[in-house]
Amino acid sequence: MNGYLLLEDGTKYKGTIFGATNIQAGEIVFNTSMTGYQEIMTDPSYFNQIVVMTYPLIGNYGIHRNINQSKNPIIKGFIVRESHDGYSHWNGYMSLDDFLKKNNIIGLLGIDTRALVRKIREMGTMKGVIVSEDISKDEAFEIIHKAKLNNYVKSVTTKTAYDLWPLDKPIAKVAVIDFGIKRNIIRALLKRNLQLRIFPATTSFEVIKAYAPDGIFMSNGPGDPKEIPSVIEEVGKIIESNIPTFGICLGHQLICLALGGETIPLKYGHRGGNHPVKDIQMNKIVITAQNHGYVVTDESLKDLPVEITHTNLNDQTIEGIKHLNKPLFSVQYHPEASPGPDDSEYLFDQYVDLILKHKEE
Repeated sequence: MNGYLLLEDGTKYKGTIFGATNIQAGEIVFNTSMTGYQEIMTDPSYFNQIVVMTYPLIGNYGIHRNINQSKNPIIKGFIVRESHDGYSHWNGYMSLDDFLKKNNIIGLLGIDTRALVRKIREMGTMKGVIVSEDISKDEAFEIIHKAKLNNYVKSVTTKTAYDLWPLDKPIAKVAVIDFGIKRNIIRALLKRNLQLRIFPATTSFEVIKAYAPDGIFMSNGPGDPKEIPSVIEEVGKIIESNIPTFGICLGHQLICLALGGETIPLKYGHRGGNHPVKDIQMNKIVITAQNHGYVVTDESLKDLPVEITHTNLNDQTIEGIKHLNKPLFSVQYHPEASPGPDDSEYLFDQYVDLILKHKEE
């Protein structure tokens, strides 16, 4: 059926509805990855968002088993220039259209995604909604205005703690705080023979400490880190504990806020699998997968006991920090990729080395 995307500023993009017909307003964001649409749709960091793919042809290899980054996709909508359901990949078992229908997600195809992305780049991220053509513009506006885009982390974190073990004998045990963790992060940790206990985002430091972990890991997740001040307070206690700690994406932002830093929203975020980052300590460039709408400011870290370890070569924003006196480091991007390159997987090895060194001492 015919439909359209309406942005909160009144801009309208006509196209064709595919997938389900479940209408939900969301934050319009774009991703520049050429592949990996399934991992993107199932990444909890995209909660409350309508995702626009900049690559023009999506769906050509279908939907695969075992690459979801969470149980189900939780995006509010999916926008592509062209959707191809005649997939031929040997591992495909379902079309993109069927996947969206199964998970009750509305899609829109046939619009000028390049024009939409230019709009977002010029005006900044804004709310929008995908509706069928029989819904008036006024009705669509009402859907946008009534949308409550909140409770990001609480909506995606695990409700109860659970344990995971590697195939080989564990070399250490790690407390993982789930702010919306991707499955490939868990795989990366288990692959390095770490025993894991995954904790809900609101878990107190006292409960985590009672587990007696050798290390603490803080995951990625959606939303504004300042919206969870109680979590920031607990992160501060973790930092003071001197337990080796590694944070990714939202975990990185929460660490910096707990240290006294500041975060601000980016105009349209960093989302894609092709962002160049310089590792200052190793003096090398890595291509990274990214998905965030907020960033830590340089100025706020100047008087803190941290050093900047990674910078984004596109806009010079901070991509990583290391504490000068404590066993703590974090990065803004995703070293586990999915989708994207695995140039930065070495960071997980550095984390294991930090844990083992701390155990010896």
